[in-house]
Amino acid sequence: MWGMRRLDGLKALVTGASRGIGREIARAFAKEGADLAVNFLKGEAEADSIATELESLGTRTWVYPADTSDLEQVKAMKASVEKHLGKIDILVNNAGINVDKMFVKMSADDWNKVIDVNLNGFFNCTHVFIDHILASKQGRIINITSIVGRMGNIGQVNYAASKSGIIGMTKALAREMARKNVTVNAIAPGFIETDMVRGIPQPVKDKVLLQIPMSRFGQPSEIASAAIFLASKEAAYITGHVMDVNGGMYM
Repeated sequence: MWGMRRLDGLKALVTGASRGIGREIARAFAKEGADLAVNFLKGEAEADSIATELESLGTRTWVYPADTSDLEQVKAMKASVEKHLGKIDILVNNAGINVDKMFVKMSADDWNKVIDVNLNGFFNCTHVFIDHILASKQGRIINITSIVGRMGNIGQVNYAASKSGIIGMTKALAREMARKNVTVNAIAPGFIETDMVRGIPQPVKDKVLLQIPMSRFGQPSEIASAAIFLASKEAAYITGHVMDVNGGMYM
C-alpha cells in the first residue's frame, strides 16, 4: 500500500509545525509520503520530537526555527531548506498567534503583533517560496485561516482582521496562479482541541459547544485530513476555496 500514498515524491513546508494543527498536518503529510520541512518559533524540543517521529515513518525531515513575520529569517530558512531538503512543492501557511482583548483596550502593539505574524507571515513565506511552488508539477499553497475570519468574535478584532485578510489573499492569489497550475486554498477551522481551546475557561467552552450543531470540538487530525485532500491530485481543480471545518458552527 505504500506505493499508493497521495503525496509520494513531494516536499512540503509547514510553518508553526511544532504543535497543534501544524504538527498534525506535518504528521499526516509524512504518512502520505511527503518529505517535510518543519518550521517553528518556540518549542525546540517539540519540533525535534515531531521530526524524530516523521523520520521513523521513513520521510526526510528538516527542522528550522524562524519567525515568519521576519522576512530575512524566512529567506534564511529557504536557503537552509534548499540545501538540506531541496525545493518544496507544498506550502502550508499555518503559523499564527492571538492576542485577545476588547477593542477599546487593544493597543497598537496588540494589533501589530497579530497582523505581523498572521498576515505578514503569510506574505513573507509565500513570496519567498513562490518560485519553488511555480517550478513544481503539483504546486500547492494551503493557508490556515479561522472561523473567526468568517463570522468575527468578541475580543478578537485583530485576529479576525488577520484571518479575513488571509481569505482575501487566498482568493486573489488563486486567480494569479491558476494559469500556472498552482492551486491556492484555505482551511477555516472552527474550535479545535488545541492548547488555545483547552485554555478557555470551562463555562465559556460550554457556551461555545451550544453553538456547534455537532456538539463537540474538532480534532487537529480533522484539519490535517482537509489539508491532505487539498494537497493531493484529487483537488487539482479546486482553487480559491475556503474549506470550513467547524462542525456546522458557521455555514
